[in-house]
Amino acid sequence: MKFTSRLKTVFNCSLERAFKTPFLCDVSKVHTGYGLMPRVTYCTDDKDWGNPGAVKKVFVAKSISHKGGFASTDKIIERIENQYWKIEVSDFQTWMLGFTRFVGEWKTTEINPDKIEVTYTYTLHAGNPLLYPFNYLFAKLFWRVYMKRVVKNIRNMIENEEPYQFS
Repeated sequence: MKFTSRLKTVFNCSLERAFKTPFLCDVSKVHTGYGLMPRVTYCTDDKDWGNPGAVKKVFVAKSISHKGGFASTDKIIERIENQYWKIEVSDFQTWMLGFTRFVGEWKTTEINPDKIEVTYTYTLHAGNPLLYPFNYLFAKLFWRVYMKRVVKNIRNMIENEEPYQFS
C-alpha cells in the first residue's frame, strides 16, 4: 500500500538554487530531526551523489526511535536538470511502522526569474495491512509536518546561499 504526502511552496531564488539545494548541499542541515525522526549527522559512500543511480548511506543521531549510527540508504532514481529529482530511501536499520521504503520527489517550476514553485511529494510504501491505519496517520499527519520543517530548512539554506557539496 502507498501513502502520499505533498506540499507546494514558492522560493524566491534562482531555478538552479531551488533545484540543487535540497540534494547537493549538506543533508544534515536539511534533515535536522523532529519527534520520532532522528537528525541526520553525516553520509558515507556518496562520491557519485547527485547522479542517477548514486547511492549513499545515511547516519543519524541517537533518538527515541533509533540507537544512532547507520539508518538507511538513499538512492537517486531520476534527475532532470532544474526540473525534477526522484529519490528512494530504503534499507531501514530500525523498525519504521512497517514501511519498506520512501520515494521522494522534488519538482521545480519557474514562475518567473527568481520565483520558483516547488512541488515536494513523498510516497511511503507499507507492506503490513494490519498497520495501514497507523501508516495513513503517519503519512498524513506526522510526515507532512516533518516535510514542512524540511522545506523551512531548505528555505534557510537558500537564503544563506549554502555551498553545494556535490555537482
